[in-house]
Amino acid sequence: MKRDLLVLAAFVGGGIAAGAAYESWRSQRSDRLDVYFDDGSFVTFGAGSPESARLLPLARRVLLAARPT
Repeated sequence: MKRDLLVLAAFVGGGIAAGAAYESWRSQRSDRLDVYFDDGSFVTFGAGSPESARLLPLARRVLLAARPT
């Protein structure tokens, strides 16, 4: 009985770790732009969309200007 619970816990823990690793890998693959509005909603523009083609270069310049020197 204890062995079954240990195997189950290891399986669940491995699944959580794999999911976190996948999410980390996925988020590093491409740029994206999140635009937040006053009402709390937001829109995400991924690399390759027409909106991001216009806004991502501006966002990169803003981030570079905001970095401490």
